Amino acid sequence: MRNFLFVLFLLLPVPAVADQPVQESSFWAMEVGQGDMPPAAERLPDTPLVVDLEAKGRAFGKQGGTLRTLVSRTKDVRQMVVYGYARLVGYTPEYELYPDILRDIEVEEDRRYTLHLRPGHRWSDGAPFTSEDFRYWWENVVNNEQITPTGPPEFMYIDGVLGTVTFPDAHTVVFEWPTANSNFLPLLAQASPPFIYRPAHYLRQFHGAFADPADLKKETRKARVKSWAALHNKRDNMYKYDNPALPTLQPWINASGRSSRQIFVRNPYYHRVDARGIQLPYIDVVEMNIVGGGLIAAKANAGEVDLQARGLDFPDISILKKGEADGGNYRTLLWANGAASQIAVYPNLNFNDPVWREIMRDVRFRRALSLGIDRRMINRALYFGLASEGGMSAVSYSPLHEAEDMLAWSEMDIARGNALLDEMGLTERTPAGLRMLPDGRPMEFVVETAGERQEVENALAIVTDTWRELGIKLILRPLDRDILRNRVYAGVSMAAIWFGWDNGLPNTGTSPKYLAPTNQEFFAWPKWGQYYQTKGEAGEAPDLPSAQRLMELLYVWNHTTDTDKRRAVWDEMLGIHADQQFGIGILSEAPQPVVINKSLRNVPEKAIWAFDPGAHFGIHRIDEFFYDDPHEQVTE
Repeated sequence: MRNFLFVLFLLLPVPAVADQPVQESSFWAMEVGQGDMPPAAERLPDTPLVVDLEAKGRAFGKQGGTLRTLVSRTKDVRQMVVYGYARLVGYTPEYELYPDILRDIEVEEDRRYTLHLRPGHRWSDGAPFTSEDFRYWWENVVNNEQITPTGPPEFMYIDGVLGTVTFPDAHTVVFEWPTANSNFLPLLAQASPPFIYRPAHYLRQFHGAFADPADLKKETRKARVKSWAALHNKRDNMYKYDNPALPTLQPWINASGRSSRQIFVRNPYYHRVDARGIQLPYIDVVEMNIVGGGLIAAKANAGEVDLQARGLDFPDISILKKGEADGGNYRTLLWANGAASQIAVYPNLNFNDPVWREIMRDVRFRRALSLGIDRRMINRALYFGLASEGGMSAVSYSPLHEAEDMLAWSEMDIARGNALLDEMGLTERTPAGLRMLPDGRPMEFVVETAGERQEVENALAIVTDTWRELGIKLILRPLDRDILRNRVYAGVSMAAIWFGWDNGLPNTGTSPKYLAPTNQEFFAWPKWGQYYQTKGEAGEAPDLPSAQRLMELLYVWNHTTDTDKRRAVWDEMLGIHADQQFGIGILSEAPQPVVINKSLRNVPEKAIWAFDPGAHFGIHRIDEFFYDDPHEQVTE
């Protein structure tokens, strides 16, 4: 076999930083002046990522200012990791991969990945970032039974064979498998990536193999946990981002305790610099306030945010536009939406009730539910006809989009839906006209929701009326988001409503793993996903032929690099979902409102709002956003 070797270089020309004096930020000037911090030129890596903004069609910015944004839950401080989007490799706005934290990457046959770090790169506390941080993750975290009882993560196994990780020198790490692991780089670029490195210098103080036993016992008692491993896991939360003491490589560092007002300040050792020698991020401080979800639109309308999309939905556009017209100091942009569906119903094929489970596993029932949805009415009533009507599939701006898949079983046809239910033998009815289950119970279909989006409840109100014509009574049950998920995972929830796949924008190089029963977070098959994720120790093995075929197709995709074959796999998998209606999509591509301060620059006017791939604002590089007059943008 030929040995294909290529290197992912920076996509843009890289000016020499030495030709441009590195400018010190006013934010850290006092610390530098007092000798508590080295000057900016010494804080950058030897080979920083140099960004030529003019080449990207953007403006060079100014340092300073405070950016205000809102979240609705304390745990959502992790959005700073999503928005900041410092990744080993990341996506450009065109969804092409490029080295970010890494200097470059050598890829051989999609199975050997040589990661080259940036010499001189440092964690936010000034400690060197080296291959030892990868070694710590590999040897002392995922391969330590006390910290990680389940062992190395699933992505480290290909065909049941565990990959290897080696560390040739301080700035080189090699991940290798016997066969191709084509999803490795896209995995590193996710909104919620696997952090395959850790700040070893910080975490060793909580590790039984390194820390003084007396000190460790004292810290364990102080943290009110039962073991040093539990303490280590509590302190090691790079995605949760709620431990201000944990060093980071993100553009802003957590400078807050636990409060409703979270403050994040610029990372003095951040690895990116613009072509003029100004270290990014441009904005000094991000202020993230935690408020009730129902208040986000009102506070945006009142001018209390500088950058906001999370917590805003299509129905909020009218009030936001009115506030803007009435002199509000903000603009409302309308971005496309990258989710495969705005609203999707998931009958739980792993529901614990055997009678209902048998009904829901009959594809005729799921098709009847889809045929009983008046998508046209929902679109007009909730989205002014601007959304795309149809099931859950690749959206129209994906190269894998097929109109036939999106339209399958999506045209409202009550007569056909009733015929399918009659064909199933569900012909007995109650005096009220409801169909009866084989055991005599009325067909009351309970759909659980997180209760966070009014548009969902409004859509289901319309669905309630049309499903009644099928002889099915829809019962909506709002729950807390975490409770909802736990009920679905346990098989207690009959059905749930959620967004469609995060990634409605796949291409042939995108892993179709999320279309196969590999994850409990796909609410139609939580226990099948658990079975895959735990290597058979929990959950249930898929026992529907269509689900088994999805797993076979995933295997084919994983074992070929041929573009035509991968396209054929995607086409068949999307076709199976369209035919089987595992997740019943209602609408997609509804515009996403994005509120920005009128003085905020480098925010794209048109873009796609997507969690993965895209990390919401992440691929648009929020560290490159800046204010016209940053001195006016301060927190009161």
